[in-house]
Amino acid sequence: MTVILLRHGVSTSNTAGTLAGRSPGVELTERGIEQAAAVAERLATLPIEHIATSPLLRCQRTVAPLADKLGIEPTPDERLIEVDYGTWTGRPIKELVSEPLWKTVQAHASGAVFPNGEGLAAVSHRAINAIRDIDKNLRDNADGRDVLWVGCAHGDIIKAILADALGLHLDAFQRIAVEPASVSVVRYGPHGPQVWKFNDTGTDLSALAASPKTAHATPGGEVPTTAATDNGNATDRDSA
Repeated sequence: MTVILLRHGVSTSNTAGTLAGRSPGVELTERGIEQAAAVAERLATLPIEHIATSPLLRCQRTVAPLADKLGIEPTPDERLIEVDYGTWTGRPIKELVSEPLWKTVQAHASGAVFPNGEGLAAVSHRAINAIRDIDKNLRDNADGRDVLWVGCAHGDIIKAILADALGLHLDAFQRIAVEPASVSVVRYGPHGPQVWKFNDTGTDLSALAASPKTAHATPGGEVPTTAATDNGNATDRDSA
């Protein structure tokens, strides 16, 4: 099975420089709406069979144009929801960077627990389990086909999933950049996950429509594309 991990587009919290977390009503900006439309154009030609999404509004808005083009009803999954940042939710990033916990989040994520919120280790566990469970359910009903599907979530959620797929300790997940509206692609095969792309914001994805045998050979020879515009800096931390 192959999952396209899609981060939501630029949100009002991104541009305001606040940590959105699970705050209700966080919308996409005009730029985010444009990104969602562009993502739909990029992905609509692929044989996508399922869309799972965080239930938060900014993710639902991001997948809506794609879902309309594909004629697929997105399935909300609470396990893909943003981190519960507790009392950090809604606070300006410029204030949070001076908190002692901020350094822990950057350098020792597995030990970070947000005040009155979640720990990143628990977040990683639920996000990875969500992807693997959805993947297994699709595989069990695929009659041997390689099912392509989309999981739309948030920056820290996707980084945790990618860290697991890359065999990285969670403490290294801040080294992974995941920009708004970027796609990352992971194929879960019999010998474990294989990361085909990450933080991709514009390259051709047509190889994902190839047959399983061909597709497995082709992307393996590609160098994953990354963008230099997102270094995990606080300015782009929604965290997503």
